Amino acid sequence: MKISEIQHYQEFKTFVMKVDDDFAKIEYTEKDNCYYLVHSEVPKHLRGKGIGKELVEKTFEYLHLNQIKAIAVCSYIKAVANRSEKLKMLI
Repeated sequence: MKISEIQHYQEFKTFVMKVDDDFAKIEYTEKDNCYYLVHSEVPKHLRGKGIGKELVEKTFEYLHLNQIKAIAVCSYIKAVANRSEKLKMLI
């Protein structure tokens, strides 16, 4: 399985990660210089393979590197962030 780095499409308020010939994404809204991560999506045939977790981790790494404040609204993103020792250091 080939997984790309995270891409930020600010005009669409979306983070996208290419997985083979498909895409996983996180959508956000923006208010007061803060990104509210409201939806995550992994194609059905790719679920259960750790893609969602990797997507969340790469998104938070991007946000941290670019000094963008973010709040997880989506229950899945919250759960991954709360379980990950790696992310606890970034959030």
